[in-house]
Amino acid sequence: MSKLLKRELILAKVESTYNNDASPTAANDAILVENIGWSFAGARMIERTAVKPTLGQLQGIHAGTLLELSLDVELKGSGVAGTAPEIAPLLRSCGLSETINAGTSVEYAPASTNHESATIYYNEDGTRYALTGCRGTVSATFAVGEIAKASLTITGHISQRSDANEGSPTYDSMVPPPVLAAGFTVGSFAADISNIAIDLGNEIATPSSISSADGYGEILITDRNVSGSFDPLATLISQEDWYQDWVDGNNKAIDLSIGNDVGNQIALSIPTAYYRELSPGDRDGIRTYEVAYGATGDDAAFTLTFS
Repeated sequence: MSKLLKRELILAKVESTYNNDASPTAANDAILVENIGWSFAGARMIERTAVKPTLGQLQGIHAGTLLELSLDVELKGSGVAGTAPEIAPLLRSCGLSETINAGTSVEYAPASTNHESATIYYNEDGTRYALTGCRGTVSATFAVGEIAKASLTITGHISQRSDANEGSPTYDSMVPPPVLAAGFTVGSFAADISNIAIDLGNEIATPSSISSADGYGEILITDRNVSGSFDPLATLISQEDWYQDWVDGNNKAIDLSIGNDVGNQIALSIPTAYYRELSPGDRDGIRTYEVAYGATGDDAAFTLTFS
């Protein structure tokens, strides 16, 4: 039987206890994804370097591995203001706290403590990899004329492998809003950009554990470095002094909003961004600046809101 990439499937559910299988189902926990990739992370092979009368090596011994998934998802609302989006379990497994404002919005922001984990079933067209204790990092890109997307890299313990038919998945029927007619400001200036990116920049630790079946203990988020970039059209100094703000280390609030329909609106708010790098760019023969930024404020570094 040939396995097709188009028939692969991701199910994800937040765990109530770390590394305990939350048993996601196709009916309730399917997530629409693109570009699934995976690798065995931290795979150990023990080499046996015995001295003996003949040349050659003894067979190596497998001594544990984790699995790292990479995937892209669409940024879209649930269709109901105050109801979490389909990708919520993935965002929460990346060290983002979830705040539900009933009937209004759902907010995601960086957290330094009480990081949640997820169980992810990756079904490789008929073969299930049950991954538990999953944590990772996420970045997002908003580009004009495209769908806003998030890219995730998530690491988990392989708790089980089996041939399994998950059944027919139920996906959220919402269509994501295109990045058009977006509201964008830097400080009080309405800059003309073609894209903006943000990267949570989590550092993921996979400490060894002698008592674990795979030789690895709890997968941990140990640090983060929020960063990103955007590409404004060049301006006169009197309009917006990008260079001086960079040199002086001035903090700037960055705000972006897309979507017009209630339940399918997305807003990114970065209250205290600062410029890390400034370089020239070109948009169809028009001068732009490539602005790389960082975000201070620790757990208040940014908020991603679905409303």
